[in-house]
Amino acid sequence: MMTQDMQGMNMAVRGGLNGQAPRCDHLDMVPAAEPGLPECEKCLASGLSWERLLVCLTCGWVACSDDSSGGHAQEHYRETDHPVVSALEPETAWRWCYVHGRTV
Repeated sequence: MMTQDMQGMNMAVRGGLNGQAPRCDHLDMVPAAEPGLPECEKCLASGLSWERLLVCLTCGWVACSDDSSGGHAQEHYRETDHPVVSALEPETAWRWCYVHGRTV
């Protein structure tokens, strides 16, 4: 089975167990980064508000989600190639891989 990454390039996908999504190898590459302040610095500088905040699991950068007007978390990915973000709220286990374009 094949899928496409965010740039439209074909890439192989390994099937998961019991119908689960394939494992994201990018999770193995992220260190345990401490999140920054609970704010999107770029939104604050531009006078924008945000819907949700995400934290980059590679470096701890906190930025607004794609459903916010700034979309600064995705901008951070495009600038740094840091692939995985998580919801900033500690009780949420949600993570997103920008390379695969899916939750992981």
